[in-house]
Amino acid sequence: MIIFSNVQKWYGRYHALKYITAEVKKGEVVVLLGPSGSGKSTLIRTVNRLEEVQEGQILFDGFDVTSTARHQDVNELRSRVGFVFQQFNLFPHMSALDNVTLAPIHVKGLKRSHARELAMTLLERVGMRHKAGSFPGQLSGGQQQRVAIARALAMEPPAMLFDEPTSALDPEMVGEVLSVMRDLANDGMTMMCVTHEMNFAREVADSIWFMDGGEIVEKSTPEVFFSNPTHDRAQRFLADRSKR
Repeated sequence: MIIFSNVQKWYGRYHALKYITAEVKKGEVVVLLGPSGSGKSTLIRTVNRLEEVQEGQILFDGFDVTSTARHQDVNELRSRVGFVFQQFNLFPHMSALDNVTLAPIHVKGLKRSHARELAMTLLERVGMRHKAGSFPGQLSGGQQQRVAIARALAMEPPAMLFDEPTSALDPEMVGEVLSVMRDLANDGMTMMCVTHEMNFAREVADSIWFMDGGEIVEKSTPEVFFSNPTHDRAQRFLADRSKR
């Protein structure tokens, strides 16, 4: 579904991503772990070209993300990649229902009645049907993030990317968002997730990619990573986490 081949990125002289070669299979859940500044968010943001790369190739469901010849198709690409941000990025002047129907109507050309029916189904899926008429300012952070997930799903993407979706939430709201993500994983959605939620990574991931200094320094199953990580930086990372 997603293939990275020798991907490199710089910000000026800063080498943010170094020779990233990895792949995410259809239906697989990959969780990216690592210290702050290790390149996790930068890497997933390259998949829908929120971040451009200077070298290497990225394929998304057969689409060459890095091809300059297809630069004009970036909006088409983004319509096929569900992305959930740290901040919810909902339109504050629109109801939850209207936030979810906006892209299907204006990007995919769905009739309003069809888009509304789809949106209500998705809001129910994330436990927010009863808040369809509410505006973002009337919702908790966890509720807003669940609406944001429904909005991403409304474009029926083949894969979902999550960039620390619970980091802006109060602790009591984290569980409700992770529950929705668990359900998506159980339904077979292809997912890449940047998170600091170790229990979620342990329970839901098919593969852990541990990043440090812009490189993937360890790839393994959750069972192996959490019980016997091989890279010394991963060992220190887990040791630090266990002290908290």
